[in-house]
Amino acid sequence: MESVVIFTLSFLFLSVFFLFRGKKYSKKIPPGSLGLPLIGQSLDLLKALKADKVEEWFQKGITKHGPIWKTGLFGYPTVVLHGTAANKFVYTSDGSVLSNTQPPSIRRILGPKNIFELLNNDHKRVRAALVSFLRLEVLKQYVTKVDEEIQYHLQTYWVGKHEVQVQPLIKTLTFNVICSLLFGIERGPQREKLLPFFQDMMEGVLAIPINLPFTQFRRGIMARNKLVPMLMDLIQEKRVALEEQKRVDPHKDLITSLLSIRDDDNLPMMSDEEIIDNVIVVMIAGYDTTSILVTFLVRLLATDEAIYSAIAREQEEIAKNKAVGESLTWEDLTKMKYTWRVASEMLRINPPVILSFRRTVQDIEYGGYIIPKGWQVLLSSSMTHMDSSIFQNPTMFNPARFEKNAPSPPPFSLMAFGGGPRMCPGIELAKMETLAMMHSLVTQFTWVLLNRDEPFKRIPMPEFDKGLSVRIMPIKATSMPSEATA
Repeated sequence: MESVVIFTLSFLFLSVFFLFRGKKYSKKIPPGSLGLPLIGQSLDLLKALKADKVEEWFQKGITKHGPIWKTGLFGYPTVVLHGTAANKFVYTSDGSVLSNTQPPSIRRILGPKNIFELLNNDHKRVRAALVSFLRLEVLKQYVTKVDEEIQYHLQTYWVGKHEVQVQPLIKTLTFNVICSLLFGIERGPQREKLLPFFQDMMEGVLAIPINLPFTQFRRGIMARNKLVPMLMDLIQEKRVALEEQKRVDPHKDLITSLLSIRDDDNLPMMSDEEIIDNVIVVMIAGYDTTSILVTFLVRLLATDEAIYSAIAREQEEIAKNKAVGESLTWEDLTKMKYTWRVASEMLRINPPVILSFRRTVQDIEYGGYIIPKGWQVLLSSSMTHMDSSIFQNPTMFNPARFEKNAPSPPPFSLMAFGGGPRMCPGIELAKMETLAMMHSLVTQFTWVLLNRDEPFKRIPMPEFDKGLSVRIMPIKATSMPSEATA
């Protein structure tokens, strides 16, 4: 059996190898090496991700070859690009030049109809459907619901505890918030059944696409296979509710919203397959990205007394004007300007997602080189975020960069939420969740890190080795907020 597996893999490697090396190009392709067939430098990049040294991995290639170079990643020959011009090129090119086709592992686990994969009219149609739910006018009505989830979570997992692991708890919180908003699933066993599937899918999205037992890729696929029937049942349940109850709010949750949208012929705007794949995308994106941002903010506030004090003052000013037990409102969130500037700077320093993939639809020329049809194109947002020619002292944490009168950075230099027509439609949802969570944490607790130097690795998103362990104290038990940062 082992020899059969080895033969099969070898045949696959060689097939891909000769497929992309057999064609001759009259013009110059970028410098670099494709490495081993199928694998290329995938293992090196994954190692850099886990050590949080992706910038070093990119810089090594830039130093050796310049801002355009080739390698092999996750089964495909890949051209790596760097700079604001490259960001603009990738994020504004239409589907006839660059498709949003992701590495095989991402496509297989998220599904072929997810918004990352769709092109042209299909992309516009699905994006419009998602934005109809994620736009400000709709999200404003969910602030109270989000705040209620936060208060329940804190009472359940934080109050009365002396030590907590921040990252897994905030992940649980963001999962419950998004479950409520996207799926319309209230607290209980149904939510709890979903969480392990999303966790396994996250671990598989950037795995080497070898579908063999005991691999992360296989676990991710199996998790999706178990999740899809559950989502199908949920879609059918909500479809029946829409048909039987004519007064159902079409914005009750994301699935209900997507089922409610009709085209000019009164036909469903999205198929069930499209709904499933895109709900999974929004769920995975919101589950990890917001929780990572909040976790990094918790760490920052435990180590920077000045920033902690400024945020605490802003949040206490909002809290003192609210009655006991009164929920946050959208107007409250609009007053958290300094808190969001700090969050924006954190997204620059530590963006949750730092790799962006595309696929060439045809041979294209860029920067004096040709990128062959079918090759991947890769960007890293952190490279322009930490470019000293764009941001002065880029390694210094400085929220003043985002003050109203501060000079604006060049277009396509800040890429935490993407850019152009591919800008993340969930920006306002992420902002709402982050501000509401930080308000409750800062006004109810102070904390100290149990290990100030606790490391994290990217797998593919940041994961703290011990979950960012902190000792927490109820806010009333401390005499001064700054004591937590001592």
